[in-house]
Amino acid sequence: MQTQVRVLIHGATGRMGQALLRLCREDSSGCEVVAAVARTVGARVVEGVPHFTSAELTGVPAFDVAIDFSLPEGFDAVLALCQARGAALVSGTTGLSAAQKARLEAAAAHIPLVWASNFSLGVAVLHDLVARASALLPGWDCDIVEAHHTRKLDAPSGTALTLGAAAESGGAHPHYASLRAGDIVGEHLVQFATAGERIELIHRATNRDIFARGALHAARRLNGRAPGRYRLADLL
Repeated sequence: MQTQVRVLIHGATGRMGQALLRLCREDSSGCEVVAAVARTVGARVVEGVPHFTSAELTGVPAFDVAIDFSLPEGFDAVLALCQARGAALVSGTTGLSAAQKARLEAAAAHIPLVWASNFSLGVAVLHDLVARASALLPGWDCDIVEAHHTRKLDAPSGTALTLGAAAESGGAHPHYASLRAGDIVGEHLVQFATAGERIELIHRATNRDIFARGALHAARRLNGRAPGRYRLADLL
């Protein structure tokens, strides 16, 4: 029987953190949460999982992989902890500064890590399709339209920007449009158009659990790998 991956969840009180905790309670997750970390905590132990405040981060028990869905101000501490412990890092924290991105790259020389703006396995495939389409369609217009719920603050979304980078890698020059309405989980349309025809590549998320499941998938696949910066597509 395969040993479960010991997971630290950083940002445990957020939507993603709560989804990760719930999914890890399922026997099929392949991950065991050994600690949950948030800025503030209520009960110290919830359904068998010890909870720690951000100030207590260095005191968490041993873990194999940290899954981080927090805020930029908390990112440096969990990255440093993973390096100190020799543990892997899966992070979906967006809004990182240039200095934080540089530290992420430097850390990849010491630990295995993956950062992604979107942990949907379908979006990982979409990145590849967009890069291939842009390379095969030189001179076509490229537009990226993303839609999310009204509480999402950043626009364009991190996923849209990542898709844009994939398009740029093939020579396209994407334009962006953002919609904020209702409770839309996440939709991304990448359109390539020229005179008389157009191609649309679309991903629609209807349940936030897909992002948590993707992060858990990444944690299982990243555990035990050599140091390096991995893409989610590398872990499919």
